[in-house]
Amino acid sequence: MTHARTPAPAITPPRENIVRAEPSLVPFVIQREGEEAAPANLMLATLGPGRYQLRYTDEDPRDRDLRGVLWGRCSFGPVDDSKMPTGRPQWRLMHPFRQRLTMQALRCQVCAEPARTPLGYVFLAGPAAVDPHRVPVLTNQPPVCARHARPAADLCPHLTRRPMVLLTQSAPLYGVNGVVYGYGDQGVQVVHRPEGPIPYGHALLSTVLASQLVRRLSSFRLVDLDELLWELERTA
Repeated sequence: MTHARTPAPAITPPRENIVRAEPSLVPFVIQREGEEAAPANLMLATLGPGRYQLRYTDEDPRDRDLRGVLWGRCSFGPVDDSKMPTGRPQWRLMHPFRQRLTMQALRCQVCAEPARTPLGYVFLAGPAAVDPHRVPVLTNQPPVCARHARPAADLCPHLTRRPMVLLTQSAPLYGVNGVVYGYGDQGVQVVHRPEGPIPYGHALLSTVLASQLVRRLSSFRLVDLDELLWELERTA
């Protein structure tokens, strides 16, 4: 006579050992899948002999920054209940408007909240992105708040776990990254791609289509990220 084997009781791991995956964190400035550059409808308005201004044929005041420079348009994807962008992140791209918004208002590139910490503004850079010994340092990377300094280093493909940390009390606006338009074989087209940022006040700005806002760091302290986080914890 055979007896049915009593099944072994299921082993339930202790509650404290159950790890639940947190929603992936994507910085506010990152462009999302489906957010694309708007169709070009650019024109050059004559300001005087040999002087032009780049404009959209259906221009809106929001198309220009506070210094009057024209910005490239990019569509917007859906947002969640917290007004944060959703969709698959395009990690190596920053949305032009969101980059401009965070840099203009010195807000955190991850959460879009005010970025100033008790120690000042925190800007991160990759190991070879800038030369801290050549002052001023120009950056297109919006600052990070105290809470998101480490996550930003972990998430950004341009950074490492030990990024260059520039701590400053002041980061004035410098100019923009962009391309210069003029007349060519195809009408109004890109005629020049500057290698670096174009400073505000430059004669080319009237025909520039900007994509990134740039700030200038003239006085800063170079610190290790772990050292920064330790100092911030002490001031909390």
